[in-house]
Amino acid sequence: MTILNETYTLSNGVQIPRLGLGTWFIDDDKAAGAVREAVGIGYRNIDTAQAYGNERGVGEGVRTAGVPRDELFVSTKLAAEIKDHDRAVAAIDGSLKKLGLDYVDLMLIHSPQPWDDFRGDDYAEGNRQAWRALEEAHKAGRIRSIGVSNFLQQDLESLLRGATVTPHVNQLLVHAGNTPTELLAYCEDRQILVEAYSPIAHGEILKNAELVAMAEKYGVTVPQLCIRYTLQLGTVSLPKTSNPEHMRSNAEVDFEISEADMGALKNLHARDYGDSSVFPVYSGR
Repeated sequence: MTILNETYTLSNGVQIPRLGLGTWFIDDDKAAGAVREAVGIGYRNIDTAQAYGNERGVGEGVRTAGVPRDELFVSTKLAAEIKDHDRAVAAIDGSLKKLGLDYVDLMLIHSPQPWDDFRGDDYAEGNRQAWRALEEAHKAGRIRSIGVSNFLQQDLESLLRGATVTPHVNQLLVHAGNTPTELLAYCEDRQILVEAYSPIAHGEILKNAELVAMAEKYGVTVPQLCIRYTLQLGTVSLPKTSNPEHMRSNAEVDFEISEADMGALKNLHARDYGDSSVFPVYSGR
């Protein structure tokens, strides 16, 4: 499982492990155990958010995992509804307090719009205010790197007009069947590393016949194929699970997808998220 030892280097020189553990839908009282399991397996990149309601548990897992804090990369996200400077400052303090940590390695603005108006109105000024709070905490050493999530090109351009720090990361929905090629290229040009959340498309992709056939060809599972795909795109892959067997399996991706098969996966369109379509990011907006 050499992937667990591999890192990318962000534009500010901070190293980030290429494979991480997503913790969405892991209850707060189960999060510490899941984090400890993951760290025991070899994971060093743990991703949470204010919206997940499990920062307390994730922080407990980080503190009790038996690994020095500086060997772990911990990310959280500013709630999507927070679009002003003062509330953002308070929320950053709140995250650090809940996590029980002196600093986080990465903090993101969770979405360019509040969830109840996802891809709706223009919140450019609010994003700039929230970003200023992140920049201040970054400068103070409380956040080692700062970034955004779900930001499209126009959202990034708008933010950059008022920024003193270019986002180090943009965390996006990226998976076989949903590859935002132009946005990935835009971020790469600006040294904004992309993190792929839901690399297994929230599970619906497991039934895709093309992927099943391709996974069989490589002698791997569909999740392993999907995770490897996002890694070969040059993104950080963040599969979410609380199941230790899945954590192990998700890290067994030391194989290479051929150029032809990468091309086929890039051109695949599979955006049926089943019951998860109720969530804004999977709603097709």
